[in-house]
Amino acid sequence: MPFVQTKDGVEIFYKDWGKGQPIVFSHGWPLSADDWDAQMMFFLNRGFRVVAHDRRGHGRSAQVADGHDMDHYADDLAAVVAHLDLKGAVHVGHSTGGGEVVHYLARHGEGRAVKAAIISAVPPLMVKTPANPGGLPKEVFDGYQAQLAANRAQLYRDIPAGPFYGFNRAGATAQEGVIENWWRQGMMGSAKAHYDGVVAFSQTDFTEDLKKITIPVLVMHSEDDQIVPYADAGPLSAKLLKNGTLKTYKGFPHGMPTTQAETINADLLAFIKA
Repeated sequence: MPFVQTKDGVEIFYKDWGKGQPIVFSHGWPLSADDWDAQMMFFLNRGFRVVAHDRRGHGRSAQVADGHDMDHYADDLAAVVAHLDLKGAVHVGHSTGGGEVVHYLARHGEGRAVKAAIISAVPPLMVKTPANPGGLPKEVFDGYQAQLAANRAQLYRDIPAGPFYGFNRAGATAQEGVIENWWRQGMMGSAKAHYDGVVAFSQTDFTEDLKKITIPVLVMHSEDDQIVPYADAGPLSAKLLKNGTLKTYKGFPHGMPTTQAETINADLLAFIKA
């Protein structure tokens, strides 16, 4: 399997398919590059080069004890981009991956990138603070960590069966394959990486990162997102970006790249080609 070794000696697994303009995908917590199957197949078949990696401690990447923070996430993404010598890339991040993309562009510069899209993403800041009164209480994220430490397998069943894909909404039909695939991806990774990752995605403040980015960024968020509430995320990120465009969806779940792939893929393609 293809791996790149980071500066601190961590092996990061990646997929690299096709030729053409590169689209680089950053996945959400606690998943893997496999969560982008619907997007990678779609864009590969339209002449793009598609790249996705497993974040450290996730999927097939090394299960190291340390470095589960946004600085390392951004640096690991930079290592993949440099190893593959990607230029003119479009970066697409979902949920925690949206934070990774934003931090990567701010920390490593835009020299290899031309556009970005963040989907159901965690920026600017998820946790409630005096400066961010609309955020979620820290107790919410402490609860995730406690459940993960006590019974990760059950938590990773409950999240996709409920709020992640909106299967808990009245009239929704749960898709067992989607739920089981989420569980499979999550259980492939490291409990330590996922435990620390809760702090990374909830407590990192991306405000200054967003202000630094000058390339066009499409911010895609649903008003019915039960994981990253809309009002304190998508609209605020779009305002902080110098060249941000907000695309709002109604009734779509947090995991809309999977359940609403046809719509999300079409909107991404239109943005990339614009």
